[in-house]
Amino acid sequence: MSSTPLVFIDGDQGTTGLLIHERLQGRSDLTLFTLPAAERKNPQRRAEAINACDIAILCLPDAAAREAVAAITNPNVRVIDASSAHRTQPDWTYGFPEMSPGQAERIANAHRVSNPGCYPTGAIGLLRPLMQAGLIPADYPLSIHAVSGYSGGGRASVEAHEGPAGDNAPAFQVYGLSLAHKHPPEIQRHAGLTHRPFFVPAYGAFRQGIVLTVPLELRLLAPGVDATALQACLAQHYADAKHVQVLSLTESSALKHLDPQALNGTNDMRLSVFSNEENGQVLLSAVFDNLGKGASGAAVQNLDLMLTRK
Repeated sequence: MSSTPLVFIDGDQGTTGLLIHERLQGRSDLTLFTLPAAERKNPQRRAEAINACDIAILCLPDAAAREAVAAITNPNVRVIDASSAHRTQPDWTYGFPEMSPGQAERIANAHRVSNPGCYPTGAIGLLRPLMQAGLIPADYPLSIHAVSGYSGGGRASVEAHEGPAGDNAPAFQVYGLSLAHKHPPEIQRHAGLTHRPFFVPAYGAFRQGIVLTVPLELRLLAPGVDATALQACLAQHYADAKHVQVLSLTESSALKHLDPQALNGTNDMRLSVFSNEENGQVLLSAVFDNLGKGASGAAVQNLDLMLTRK
């Protein structure tokens, strides 16, 4: 890699690409490169650009991302793919640095990094440490509920809420009713589940931010596993994590609601454990920005790790 690495953003006109570009503006440790509007759909120019860079960040639909990777002939080109095209591929490194010990180092040395999905970031962030510690059985019948800002629906959803007909946009909508959403396989693989989790996503009438929750029945966990054990496991796992905060049980118990917009504009995620001992129930929660830790912030975090490898 050259002293000033060339970073090519393919698809910088979309929401994620624009935010990555914004986060990288003004940095002197890299050179940003994007194609002019007239050349963005030219396969030859895109192939030339991606093969000329040190690190490519793909902010494209899945099919276009696969095409971009297939066009790489230069063995020195490294890739961060923000699409869902490669998130369950074994030969790609999953770009969630905090999810397990050594993952940040694996990302730093990787040639191919798949940026996590927004919802999976919260689900895996909560579940993987607990699964690895044996506090939640791998075959637990998990249900994951999440509400995201409408920007999670892409450009069409943003236009529906912010365009001329925005006053008629729905205040709240549950979707994914065919139970075939693309995120459960990603969650299953990287959280360490033996079965596909039940996933119920929704959009609210706010631009960005996510609240994701996972309910647990203590009677289905190992004897002695309670909210204290679950919170302690998460707190220990993320003790040195710059971008993940785990609230104490005291802090969580003082909350009366969860604001999905609380961490907007950051690359941070806040995890909480709520419980009712009398009912034997626990609720895990994650709050983060779907455009930050769930997208552009994570991509820049992964880029920074990859730039440490000279």
